[in-house]
Amino acid sequence: MTPLVVAAVLAAALTHASWSAIAHGIRDQLLAFTLVGAGGAVSGAVLACFVPLPAAGAWPALLGSAALHVLYMSLLMRAFRLGEFGQMYPIARGTAPLVVTVLAAVFLHERPDAWQLTGVLVASAGLVGVALWGMWGSTPHWPALGAAVATGLAIASYTVVDGVGVRASGSSLSYTAWLMLLEGTPIPLYALATRRRALAAQLRPVAARGALGGVLSAVAYGLVLWAQTRAPLAPVAALRESSIIAGAAIGALFLKERFGWPRTAAAVLMVGGIALMLHQPGSG
Repeated sequence: MTPLVVAAVLAAALTHASWSAIAHGIRDQLLAFTLVGAGGAVSGAVLACFVPLPAAGAWPALLGSAALHVLYMSLLMRAFRLGEFGQMYPIARGTAPLVVTVLAAVFLHERPDAWQLTGVLVASAGLVGVALWGMWGSTPHWPALGAAVATGLAIASYTVVDGVGVRASGSSLSYTAWLMLLEGTPIPLYALATRRRALAAQLRPVAARGALGGVLSAVAYGLVLWAQTRAPLAPVAALRESSIIAGAAIGALFLKERFGWPRTAAAVLMVGGIALMLHQPGSG
């Protein structure tokens, strides 16, 4: 985890939280994710014109990841429709890092060293703290909670699949371009099939915001894919989920949600986890 990789993943985290907040802010979630998908697909199509095709060995992962991303976006739509952004986003993102750690160890034989594992655990403790904040003393909304947890499992699954695919592709830009193109198409096609002629009029008032969200989503995941070619998956996944802290800050600043001391404590743990993941043997 070099400083450049850390900077790229932190930038991805902020960008991801931003597009997720944009999507949540559009009341009709099918319209929101139609625009995010279309914006990502157009970005991927443009990029694909300037980069070579991914290597043949990457295509099974690309197709599998595209399917997992569509499942992820469908589950995230449901979670956003049923719950508040400040609660659903942390739960969805906070579920993934530890699952990725286990999957990467089992399937890719990436076993983190003691410092990395401790960093993942500390960072995950902060993420879980943010995820559970707001649920204390209240009855959980189980359908929303279930959708958010399922979203996190989908995130963990596509993270590992993409870790394999992007390393086999020969170019993270090529892999990003084709993944955005493949994953961004199904939801807009579904919206067109179900909304038909009404779709254009419904999209018009929110088109600019949604398209911006799509471009941001492509940039965010492109940075993560590049980082996965240069660092183990587990610390990248944990660091990427610092988007939860960014999401909490966005919720406090723009959605009038209280940040609170639990989120402050979680941010401190997240920073501590990052420091541990960056530790180099022999550095003290």
